[in-house]
Amino acid sequence: MKLSDFDYHLPKELIAKYPAQPRDSCRLMVLNRKDKTIEHRVFRDVIDYLKPGDTLVLNNTKVIPARLIGKKEKTNANIEVFLLRPVEDNIWEALIKNVRRLKKNQKIIISDDFYVEFLDRDDEKAIVKIHSKDIKSDLEKYGHVPLPPYIERQDEEKDKDYYQTVFAEKEGSVASPTAGLHFTKELLEKIKEKGVNIAYITLHVGLGTFKPVKTEDITKHKMHEEYFTIPKETLEMIKKTKENKKSVVAVGTTVVRALETYGKFGKTEGFTDIFIYPPYEFKIVDKLITNFHLPKSTLLMLVSAFADRDFILRAYNEAVKERYRFFSYGDAMLIV
Repeated sequence: MKLSDFDYHLPKELIAKYPAQPRDSCRLMVLNRKDKTIEHRVFRDVIDYLKPGDTLVLNNTKVIPARLIGKKEKTNANIEVFLLRPVEDNIWEALIKNVRRLKKNQKIIISDDFYVEFLDRDDEKAIVKIHSKDIKSDLEKYGHVPLPPYIERQDEEKDKDYYQTVFAEKEGSVASPTAGLHFTKELLEKIKEKGVNIAYITLHVGLGTFKPVKTEDITKHKMHEEYFTIPKETLEMIKKTKENKKSVVAVGTTVVRALETYGKFGKTEGFTDIFIYPPYEFKIVDKLITNFHLPKSTLLMLVSAFADRDFILRAYNEAVKERYRFFSYGDAMLIV
């Protein structure tokens, strides 16, 4: 399959700048893979498609305020450091624009007693050391919500709430698992009351999910690794669900990647660079709740593997026609 096979036209004004309020009031497009039908609903109607005994799997990762805006020592020039992941104590991988211009051990001052020291670079990624008395507290105080660039606005105070799921628990993501943003605590409670199991995995969303594919032959694309863990109780719940011939419903592509890494390799923890594109035989996931993804992205390839590329592109074109809102703060899709 070629990169151009996963392209579609998206008018820029359909990219959502803010999420629907309340969370579960966004639109929901329902795709039936067997009948090739498309329905238009509201997200809270997702409960109608879940049956007692099904298992809904959520990613409980928590987004860290990973964008630091500082000034270069001596020159005082503005510079942004986008933290990606910790390598060891106080040492992080980061993205810094024009990283080649930085000198070894150059400091980027964030505040009086909080600065970032540039150590080295690996390809386009920087290796930095964070100097802080309390990193967690300084990130909360000075860090910015890492909104994706296509939102094209500065982060605001309310994004600290908007860009975090209501079940976020384990810190470590630099992007939100956005399919989970549509759930409210009340909706999750109603889903439980219906007899649906709720289980969790953790996958810390990193650069891997968003790195653009630059090769026309998609098989030559290399995914960045992302850390994940699947608790024992989640695995037991999935096993029971499968034995009872019920559905495992993944909330988001991050959950798919964690569960299918287990299905394919038997791994329950560690780093995954699994790249799912058509054709692919899914071993764990039966249904998928997801957002609308960027043209030519690995996420669009994943959903195309799940629901047939032509059907997905037809649905996306219909979503454009019906003025659905796209990407992180946009509307949702349920594939059954």
